[in-house]
Amino acid sequence: MKNNIYIETYGCQMNVADTELVMGILNNKGYDITKDIKSANVILLNTCSIRENAEQRIYGRLGNLKKIKEHKSDTVIGILGCMAERVRKDLIEEKKMVDLVVGPDEYRRLPEFIDTALAGDKGIGVKLSRTETYDDIIPFREDGLSAWISVMRGCDKFCTFCVVPFTRGRERSRSLDSIVNEVKILSQRGFREVSLLGQNVNSYCDDKYDFADLLESSALVDPSVRIRFTTSHPQDLSDKLLYTIAEHKNLCSYIHLPVQSGSNRILELMNRTYTIEHYLNLIEKARKIIDSVTFSTDIIAGFPSETFEDHLMTLDVMQQVKYDGAYMFKYSAREGTKAYKMEDDVSEETKTKRLNEIIDLQQSISYNLNQQLIGKSEEVLVEGFSKKSDEFMAGRTDNNKVVIFPNDGIVKKGDYVKLNIDRATSATLFGKQAEIVLPYDIKTPELV
Repeated sequence: MKNNIYIETYGCQMNVADTELVMGILNNKGYDITKDIKSANVILLNTCSIRENAEQRIYGRLGNLKKIKEHKSDTVIGILGCMAERVRKDLIEEKKMVDLVVGPDEYRRLPEFIDTALAGDKGIGVKLSRTETYDDIIPFREDGLSAWISVMRGCDKFCTFCVVPFTRGRERSRSLDSIVNEVKILSQRGFREVSLLGQNVNSYCDDKYDFADLLESSALVDPSVRIRFTTSHPQDLSDKLLYTIAEHKNLCSYIHLPVQSGSNRILELMNRTYTIEHYLNLIEKARKIIDSVTFSTDIIAGFPSETFEDHLMTLDVMQQVKYDGAYMFKYSAREGTKAYKMEDDVSEETKTKRLNEIIDLQQSISYNLNQQLIGKSEEVLVEGFSKKSDEFMAGRTDNNKVVIFPNDGIVKKGDYVKLNIDRATSATLFGKQAEIVLPYDIKTPELV
């Protein structure tokens, strides 16, 4: 009987990249990937543990999937990714909700675990590795415009609020050559944007090569392919990296630089290993080196012992930096982290109030920054039709801003266009087409 695998992905871009990796492994072993859950006899959820809400979504989804299993008792339901080790006992032994639990460093053995589960036993693989990078595996990707490449796995920072070192293991990097070759393959297939992913890409290291070397090598593959990256840690953002971004037009001048809090006391409790003074100095330095650089960030509201004064410091940093965007969350304690042992003494009501103030301020900042772009020309990579209407196209600027503009029937997905911005909200720019452009010399890369 043919085994059809259906996969749902939850969480960050790294999970999207991991799902493509899993599909590559399964495809090479003769499994069929399906988008129709009804035709699947193996249903996998690639999970996220970064916040409690993310895990609750998975539990809710598993409750829905029980109905499928009631009608097709031989269906295998499995959990992949960050939740695997954390909730293995609960999901398999106590609630008996799943047949398969495989962590992020055991994907090579996934076909074996699936066969075990299909035979009626439990497929379990949750060991973390200090060496696994999946360097030799090409992910399975459908043709498209944007792709994500995982350049390293794990993290060594051990921020007190974060489960990643415990769910994804310690830091290790792929070889530079394998990543660059993957960029070449994507370029030849017509992809126009590649994002290099790591929990802390700034600490990438392949022998003598650092992340700046990787960025430059990736940029040189094909000048018409934009290169993005995430996530950066302020401690490891080097001058060399900033100058490298400035020197290559297709390295996007957009940096996601999580600050988490504006209070040095809270940053120390978080084990973030930098001060606000150091952080603001980085922002200032980057703006001097990189033309039109923009920033986004992560902010946590209501970390244990956070006072109103600490909260005001966060708002002050937001005012100083003026982020183009931010991922903003209430603190939620994650079992196994150091912060879990701290007293979660900020009330839920206070967390919500502070988070809303952070969100309101960020929306105001984003709106004002976007208003300043009205009347200016922006180069946009066209991503396709607008979500609301085929009468409009949508694209993204180098600085990661979404732009909506009229569909003239000529411009197509993958084109670069110059747009004159005539309207803006806090989240979106609106423009009129000026011209189609080829911004850089187009070269066809050769594989190594």
